[in-house]
Parts: sequence; C-alpha cells; structure tokens
Amino acid sequence: MKGYFGIGVEGVSKATNVGTLLRTAHAFGASFVFTVRAQYNRREGVRSDTSDTPLSVPTYHFAGMEDFRLPLGCRLVGVEISEDAIELPSFRHPRQAAYILGGEREGLSAELQERCDYIVKIPMRFSVNLGVAGSLVMYDRLISLGRHAPRPVAEGAPTEPVPLPVFGDPIYKRKHRAREARAAAKAKANP
Repeated sequence: MKGYFGIGVEGVSKATNVGTLLRTAHAFGASFVFTVRAQYNRREGVRSDTSDTPLSVPTYHFAGMEDFRLPLGCRLVGVEISEDAIELPSFRHPRQAAYILGGEREGLSAELQERCDYIVKIPMRFSVNLGVAGSLVMYDRLISLGRHAPRPVAEGAPTEPVPLPVFGDPIYKRKHRAREARAAAKAKANP
C-alpha cells in the first residue's frame, strides 16, 4: 500500500483508551501516533498498550493547537459524529493522512475541526469507545487502499488470487515531448 498514516487523539483523559488506540495503530502499521491537549500517562497506558508502541512508532505529544504539526502533504481527517460529516464507507482515504479522534465526552474541539481537511463519521446509532472507533477507521483504510483478492460473489473465501500489478515502460518526459514535437512538425509539413 502506498502512502502512510498516523492517528491521534485530542483532549483524552483515559490513558487506557489511548493505550488501546496506540496498540491497534501499531498493529495496523501506523507511521506515527500523537496526542493533542491530552493527559496521557504512559505508565497507565501500557496496561492496554501491551506492545509499548512508543518504543516502536514515532510518538508526538502536542500541548495545544499552536504546537500541533503534521508532515508536509499530510491531510488531517477528523472522526466525529456530526450531520455534515462524510460517512466512512463512502470516504476515499488520502494516501498521506493523519486521523484524529476527540475526547470521550466532548469529541473534537471546534478549533481542531476547523483545521481538518475532512470530517468522517462511522454510521452507527451511538458513539463507541475511542479505541473501537479508531480501529474501525484504520480497518476501513486497510480494506479500501490495500491490495486484497476480490471478494467472492457467494459466501466464503476468494477464489481468485490477488492480481499482480502491471507496469508499463517508463515514460521519459524529454523523449516524450521531443517525439510529440517531431510528430506535430511532420503533420504540419504534410497537410
């Protein structure tokens, strides 16, 4: 799968919820994890983050929005239940993305939502645990951007293997432009 993703939280106070999200992000291959305005205690978080993600994945803690930074070209995707949010099954994930989930009670702040390139929601009757919501978003990214065998029409396992990628010959812009210029000149000379 091309691209990368990171995932983080804003304003979360329950270290075990953050720990669960970090462990799941590590399992899904996140390139980085982060917190914004969160009181994350790593000693408590290790109870649920049994892989101790900060030892393996770059981890950033931002005190506030003025400190918050993402890699160049990285799109910020908020996960929030709101009427104008895009439903997750209809969302095309950016190749370079950072997903952020809000605190257990307040959700994402209005300030952070304004910074988001997209806001997505998981189509459910009510909100679920932070770690569960993050897992659903990461799984949706995996199945929509990953290379997997096509689902069968009937129930059960796929009957076709994953198709191999097909690459053409490299395109060299200079040669391509020169070829086009020669063809245009030839067409102009022979009307």
